[in-house]
Amino acid sequence: MNKKTQKIAGIGLLTAIVVVLQLLGSFIKLGPFSISLVLIPIVVGAALYGKLAGAWLGLAFGVTVLASGDAGAFLAVNPAGAVVTVLLKGLLAGLLAGLMYSLIEKKNKMAATISAAITCPLINTGVFLLGCSIFFMDTIKQWAEGAGFGSSVGTYMIVGLVGFNFVFELAVNIVLAPLIVKLVSLGRKGNK
Repeated sequence: MNKKTQKIAGIGLLTAIVVVLQLLGSFIKLGPFSISLVLIPIVVGAALYGKLAGAWLGLAFGVTVLASGDAGAFLAVNPAGAVVTVLLKGLLAGLLAGLMYSLIEKKNKMAATISAAITCPLINTGVFLLGCSIFFMDTIKQWAEGAGFGSSVGTYMIVGLVGFNFVFELAVNIVLAPLIVKLVSLGRKGNK
């Protein structure tokens, strides 16, 4: 199989994994939102196939989030804001993880993968928080009050909306993404 065919097949397989993990992950919740196990194949794809593959996988993640109803609370408040936030956070998380990997790869592939594994959840969460601030602040204020945070909307956003999810996603990404990239790379070498 030539490299182009392998790349297409690899990205296709990772796209399917993204969809399945997002659909399964929507049943696992820490706080009000589901955990994004999908960030792992996004990082793996970005490391193995480049930043555009990472962007594609991130976009597939966003589309699946919207299609699964996982963004329903936000879609009910501001559909356009929800679509922009969800699609942009996935796309940028994959794109920038791939860019980070490509910047460090020639010096140290493991460090590049770990850096991409850190970048992906940071961007995903950061864009989510930015989208919340731009499109949903009135709703977030109500949620903060209802959750007992009073007027501490920033604290609610960090602790209530993303805190546990982000820490879990970051830890899982840092452990699993480099391991998977290393195993796939070893498998590639063994097939040559």
